[in-house]
Amino acid sequence: MTESALRSGPSIDSSFAGGSKVRRGWTLFVACSGVALVIASMVALNTALADIAVATSASQTQLTWIVDSYTLLLACLLLPAGAIGDRYGRRTALLVGLATFAVASFAPLVFESPVQIIAARALAGAGAAFVMPATLSLLTVVYPAEARTKAVGIWAGVAGSGGVFGLIGTGLLLRLFEWRSIFWALAVVGVLLFVLTLTIAESREGDAPPLDWPGAVTIGAAVAVFVFGILEAPANGWTDPRVYGCMIAGVVLAVVFGVIELRRTHPLLDIRLFLHPHFGTGAAAITMVFLGTFALFYLVTQYVQQVMGYTPLATAIALAPLAVPLLTFSLLSSWYLPRLGLRAVVFASMVLVSAGFLCMCTLQSDSSYLDVLWPLLVISSGFGLCTAPTTSAIMTAAPNEKQGVASAVNDATREIGGALGIAMAGSILAGSYSHHVASRLAAFPEPLRGPASDSLAQALEVAGRLGPRGDQLADISKSAFVEANNSSYLVMAAIVGAAALIIPLFAPGRDGRRLIRNRGKASAG
Repeated sequence: MTESALRSGPSIDSSFAGGSKVRRGWTLFVACSGVALVIASMVALNTALADIAVATSASQTQLTWIVDSYTLLLACLLLPAGAIGDRYGRRTALLVGLATFAVASFAPLVFESPVQIIAARALAGAGAAFVMPATLSLLTVVYPAEARTKAVGIWAGVAGSGGVFGLIGTGLLLRLFEWRSIFWALAVVGVLLFVLTLTIAESREGDAPPLDWPGAVTIGAAVAVFVFGILEAPANGWTDPRVYGCMIAGVVLAVVFGVIELRRTHPLLDIRLFLHPHFGTGAAAITMVFLGTFALFYLVTQYVQQVMGYTPLATAIALAPLAVPLLTFSLLSSWYLPRLGLRAVVFASMVLVSAGFLCMCTLQSDSSYLDVLWPLLVISSGFGLCTAPTTSAIMTAAPNEKQGVASAVNDATREIGGALGIAMAGSILAGSYSHHVASRLAAFPEPLRGPASDSLAQALEVAGRLGPRGDQLADISKSAFVEANNSSYLVMAAIVGAAALIIPLFAPGRDGRRLIRNRGKASAG
């Protein structure tokens, strides 16, 4: 496929392509609102888990799966859902996803047992899997080539900032109402977006190939098994057979998927696309960016709340400035990307993120908010610099009839990267905290050492009941937590720094050439 064909975008009905700027802007608003809802829902319950535990008597494992069931179903259904949107209509897929999401969000208002809430969150994740790729693929077909990069940049900026929006929204709700208000809000917004989606035009390929069900089932199973293994790592350790067994099984299933796709006349995803410099670079870079993003949120949220003593709402407000550079650079991507080229953008992005993580390693128990803020802005600038260009790279490299699948690849790399980031950061933090705090608890009674060495939250709870010695236990635990947190930041800096050296080798420069070329030629058609 020629470069001009790659950038021309998918073929669509003339009535859809000929829409006015107002019509395109309205589609952009609906699409951005949809992806913001999906991302915000991922973090919405994090600050309410303690309240849910009290109200439902949920165990720690059940609380974990109240959050993770959403992520798991979202990740494993993205590619099949994107393909269904391409085949039967992207607006239709968006409507199905929003309806499913809204119904699932209403369910915990009626059913209150932990298992029922887990099931409802899993169903909401399934709905979100239809919403997320549909929102992006609708934009790539409604906007002409010359305006598409800017529209995708806005979408990517909103998607990257969705976690901040979710934290602020849930913080406000929990300050005014009980935990069920979060589900009320998600359900109502889902219904409202369903109604708004009815006002935008349908988009489907008139000659779309039949759905590749063997490929869809295989890749869905591959992602589900792999992500399940990742999600189990923080609690069970990376050496647990269930963890590495699931991850190996996921990789094997992905290989099987590749074999199936190479033999199909109409594959769900032509895996040779990953040899395309734009597509492959975009997928790799987005995975690394969201690995860092989710690891950062996981680590810094606990630091701000438990070490600095901020409330959930104050924590959300403190992290809100992260959205500023992310949105700014995403909006400007259509200006700087042609001037710098994808290779330079990815390299600069990764260097900024790695440097920001290194700066986070300087935090202490008594650091001020400004000490936390400026490294966060450095990291956020790196995220913002890269997010929109890499998303555009994936979408422009995909063939016309596979825009929904390409969007799903973009989304799946985010989910897999995010799950890896949380699992790695959580494992390092837990192991390092226990190691650092254990030797400092010798002066305390044995019954206190176990809970205090499990987590900072439990240590602070124990400290609150100790009286005068509680302050000493709190200081020791906070110091150990900060050291463990900084160890996690250091590992993240090393991982992203390595990516800054490797990914640009295969990325195209301003002239479209790579420093290292793949053997063979990618087929985009």
